[in-house]
Amino acid sequence: MKISNISKSSELEIMNLMNQIHYGWIDKENIKYDTFDESFEKNYFLQSPKEVIHNQIGVCWDQVELERFYFKGSHLQIKTFFIVYYDGDKCPTHTFLTYEKNGKFYWFEHSWEKFKGIHEYPTEKDLLRDVKQKFIDFDAILEPQNVVLYEYEKPKYHISVVDFFKHCEHGKKYHI
Repeated sequence: MKISNISKSSELEIMNLMNQIHYGWIDKENIKYDTFDESFEKNYFLQSPKEVIHNQIGVCWDQVELERFYFKGSHLQIKTFFIVYYDGDKCPTHTFLTYEKNGKFYWFEHSWEKFKGIHEYPTEKDLLRDVKQKFIDFDAILEPQNVVLYEYEKPKYHISVVDFFKHCEHGKKYHI
Protein backbone atom coordinates (compact mmCIF):
# COMPACT_ATOMS: atom_id res chain seq x y z
CA MET A 1 0.00 0.00 0.00
CA LYS A 2 1.28 3.46 -0.83
CA ILE A 3 1.74 5.66 2.22
CA SER A 4 0.09 9.05 2.05
CA ASN A 5 -1.86 11.36 4.27
CA ILE A 6 -5.59 10.91 4.10
CA SER A 7 -7.15 14.13 2.94
CA LYS A 8 -10.89 14.64 2.79
CA SER A 9 -11.46 11.12 3.95
CA SER A 10 -13.77 9.96 6.63
CA GLU A 11 -12.87 8.40 9.91
CA LEU A 12 -14.45 5.17 8.66
CA GLU A 13 -12.05 5.11 5.72
CA ILE A 14 -9.17 5.48 8.16
CA MET A 15 -10.53 2.60 10.25
CA ASN A 16 -10.76 0.48 7.10
CA LEU A 17 -7.09 1.24 6.35
CA MET A 18 -6.20 0.33 9.93
CA ASN A 19 -7.94 -3.03 9.52
CA GLN A 20 -4.94 -4.16 7.46
CA ILE A 21 -2.76 -3.91 10.59
CA HIS A 22 -2.51 -6.82 13.02
CA TYR A 23 -1.82 -6.52 16.73
CA GLY A 24 1.70 -7.50 17.69
CA TRP A 25 5.22 -6.22 17.39
CA ILE A 26 8.37 -6.59 15.37
CA ASP A 27 11.92 -6.60 16.65
CA LYS A 28 15.04 -5.06 15.12
CA GLU A 29 15.67 -8.25 13.16
CA ASN A 30 12.18 -8.12 11.59
CA ILE A 31 10.84 -11.05 13.61
CA LYS A 32 7.11 -10.66 14.30
CA TYR A 33 5.55 -11.50 17.67
CA ASP A 34 1.99 -11.74 18.91
CA THR A 35 2.97 -12.57 22.48
CA PHE A 36 4.67 -10.48 25.15
CA ASP A 37 7.45 -11.50 27.49
CA GLU A 38 10.70 -9.96 28.70
CA SER A 39 11.97 -9.76 25.12
CA PHE A 40 9.39 -7.06 24.35
CA GLU A 41 11.00 -4.59 26.73
CA LYS A 42 14.47 -5.44 25.42
CA ASN A 43 13.81 -5.62 21.68
CA TYR A 44 10.79 -3.43 20.89
CA PHE A 45 11.16 -0.17 18.99
CA LEU A 46 8.47 2.29 17.92
CA GLN A 47 7.86 1.91 14.20
CA SER A 48 7.22 4.76 11.79
CA PRO A 49 3.85 4.80 10.02
CA LYS A 50 5.55 3.61 6.83
CA GLU A 51 7.04 0.65 8.71
CA VAL A 52 3.70 -0.26 10.29
CA ILE A 53 2.08 -0.32 6.85
CA HIS A 54 4.95 -2.34 5.37
CA ASN A 55 5.10 -4.82 8.28
CA GLN A 56 1.31 -4.87 8.78
CA ILE A 57 1.82 -5.26 12.53
CA GLY A 58 2.00 -2.99 15.55
CA VAL A 59 1.03 -2.61 19.17
CA CYS A 60 -1.25 0.25 20.17
CA TRP A 61 1.76 2.58 20.40
CA ASP A 62 2.64 1.94 16.74
CA GLN A 63 -0.96 1.95 15.59
CA VAL A 64 -1.71 5.32 17.18
CA GLU A 65 1.23 6.81 15.28
CA LEU A 66 -0.21 5.43 12.03
CA GLU A 67 -3.61 6.85 12.99
CA ARG A 68 -1.95 10.21 13.74
CA PHE A 69 -0.40 10.11 10.27
CA TYR A 70 -3.70 9.32 8.56
CA PHE A 71 -5.62 11.97 10.50
CA LYS A 72 -2.96 14.58 9.68
CA GLY A 73 -4.58 15.14 6.30
CA SER A 74 -8.05 15.65 7.78
CA HIS A 75 -9.61 18.81 9.15
CA LEU A 76 -10.00 17.23 12.58
CA GLN A 77 -7.95 18.20 15.63
CA ILE A 78 -6.67 15.04 17.27
CA LYS A 79 -5.19 14.20 20.65
CA THR A 80 -3.25 11.10 21.63
CA PHE A 81 -3.31 9.58 25.10
CA PHE A 82 -1.18 7.13 27.08
CA ILE A 83 -2.85 5.33 29.99
CA VAL A 84 -0.66 3.37 32.37
CA TYR A 85 -0.99 1.41 35.59
CA TYR A 86 1.93 1.75 38.00
CA ASP A 87 2.34 -0.86 40.70
CA GLY A 88 6.05 -1.67 40.72
CA ASP A 89 5.56 -5.17 39.33
CA LYS A 90 3.67 -4.97 36.08
CA CYS A 91 2.94 -1.90 34.07
CA PRO A 92 0.09 -2.36 31.56
CA THR A 93 -0.45 0.51 29.15
CA HIS A 94 -2.64 1.57 26.29
CA THR A 95 -2.51 4.42 23.81
CA PHE A 96 -5.46 5.83 21.91
CA LEU A 97 -6.49 8.69 19.66
CA THR A 98 -9.39 11.11 20.14
CA TYR A 99 -10.88 13.93 18.11
CA GLU A 100 -13.67 16.46 18.31
CA LYS A 101 -16.27 16.86 15.58
CA ASN A 102 -19.46 18.92 15.59
CA GLY A 103 -19.30 19.48 19.34
CA LYS A 104 -18.96 15.76 20.13
CA PHE A 105 -15.86 13.83 21.19
CA TYR A 106 -14.72 10.57 19.64
CA TRP A 107 -12.50 7.72 20.79
CA PHE A 108 -10.94 6.12 17.71
CA GLU A 109 -9.92 2.60 18.71
CA HIS A 110 -8.35 0.00 16.47
CA SER A 111 -5.81 -2.01 18.46
CA TRP A 112 -7.93 -2.94 21.52
CA GLU A 113 -10.05 -5.58 19.83
CA LYS A 114 -12.77 -5.67 22.50
CA PHE A 115 -13.51 -1.96 21.95
CA LYS A 116 -12.58 -1.61 18.29
CA GLY A 117 -14.55 1.15 16.63
CA ILE A 118 -15.39 4.84 16.82
CA HIS A 119 -17.12 5.77 20.08
CA GLU A 120 -19.03 9.06 20.55
CA TYR A 121 -19.24 11.08 23.80
CA PRO A 122 -20.85 14.39 24.75
CA THR A 123 -17.67 15.66 26.48
CA GLU A 124 -13.97 14.90 26.49
CA LYS A 125 -14.17 14.20 30.22
CA ASP A 126 -16.86 11.54 29.61
CA LEU A 127 -14.67 9.95 26.95
CA LEU A 128 -11.57 9.84 29.16
CA ARG A 129 -13.52 8.52 32.15
CA ASP A 130 -15.00 5.73 30.04
CA VAL A 131 -11.65 4.65 28.57
CA LYS A 132 -10.05 4.75 32.02
CA GLN A 133 -12.86 2.62 33.48
CA LYS A 134 -12.61 0.10 30.65
CA PHE A 135 -8.85 -0.08 31.21
CA ILE A 136 -9.39 -0.71 34.94
CA ASP A 137 -12.19 -3.24 34.36
CA PHE A 138 -10.12 -5.13 31.77
CA ASP A 139 -7.77 -6.32 34.53
CA ALA A 140 -9.85 -6.79 37.66
CA ILE A 141 -6.89 -6.34 40.03
CA LEU A 142 -6.01 -2.79 38.95
CA GLU A 143 -6.36 -0.17 41.67
CA PRO A 144 -7.82 3.06 40.21
CA GLN A 145 -5.46 5.32 42.17
CA ASN A 146 -2.49 3.78 40.30
CA VAL A 147 -3.90 4.48 36.83
CA VAL A 148 -2.46 7.60 35.21
CA LEU A 149 -3.49 9.26 31.95
CA TYR A 150 -1.22 11.48 29.83
CA GLU A 151 -1.85 13.40 26.64
CA TYR A 152 1.30 13.15 24.55
CA GLU A 153 2.69 14.63 21.35
CA LYS A 154 4.22 12.77 18.42
CA PRO A 155 7.29 10.84 19.61
CA LYS A 156 10.48 10.12 17.70
CA TYR A 157 10.38 6.84 15.81
CA HIS A 158 12.63 3.89 16.67
CA ILE A 159 12.66 4.65 20.40
CA SER A 160 12.67 1.90 23.03
CA VAL A 161 9.98 0.97 25.55
CA VAL A 162 11.74 2.99 28.26
CA ASP A 163 12.09 6.02 26.00
CA PHE A 164 8.46 5.80 24.90
CA PHE A 165 7.38 5.81 28.57
CA LYS A 166 9.59 8.83 29.26
CA HIS A 167 8.18 10.65 26.25
CA CYS A 168 4.57 10.07 27.27
CA GLU A 169 5.23 10.90 30.92
CA HIS A 170 6.44 14.34 29.85
CA GLY A 171 3.01 15.03 28.37
CA LYS A 172 0.03 16.66 30.01
CA LYS A 173 -1.21 14.63 32.99
CA TYR A 174 -4.97 14.30 33.35
CA HIS A 175 -6.71 13.81 36.67
CA ILE A 176 -9.89 11.95 35.71
